[in-house]
Amino acid sequence: MPRVPRLAIVLALGTALAGCAHRERAGKMSVARLAPARVTTIGTNAYLWRAALDTLSFMSIAQTDSNGGVIVTNWYVNPAVPNERMKVSVSILDQDLRADAVRVAAARQLLQGGQWSDTSVQAGTNQRLEEIILQKARDLRRNAAAG
Repeated sequence: MPRVPRLAIVLALGTALAGCAHRERAGKMSVARLAPARVTTIGTNAYLWRAALDTLSFMSIAQTDSNGGVIVTNWYVNPAVPNERMKVSVSILDQDLRADAVRVAAARQLLQGGQWSDTSVQAGTNQRLEEIILQKARDLRRNAAAG
């Protein structure tokens, strides 16, 4: 994977961290502020972008476009299931950290008679990957605010 998008992500998160190191007083309790939900220095939400890359880190990346918010993996073969392979595309649709701002499309193929043939992806796979990415993005945002 090219190093430029990772550098841009690090810079975007560093910028977000720099502005989030203060706290407000609410009565006697100290309330931590959340980091901004919109981080756009790379053309898309940096938390969602980083979370998507982290989630797919076990797969090799075929293509990334941080401005367009697209990540496409190469075909991945799990060593435990050598007759099956998966490919994943992630689209980040908004600059805000929102539940509907990320879409995952997974493709699955089975090896039959020496040929790879398309087959259906297990129900809920795309949704589960979206949930994982969203949770990681929320965690990144919380950690940015705590720093």
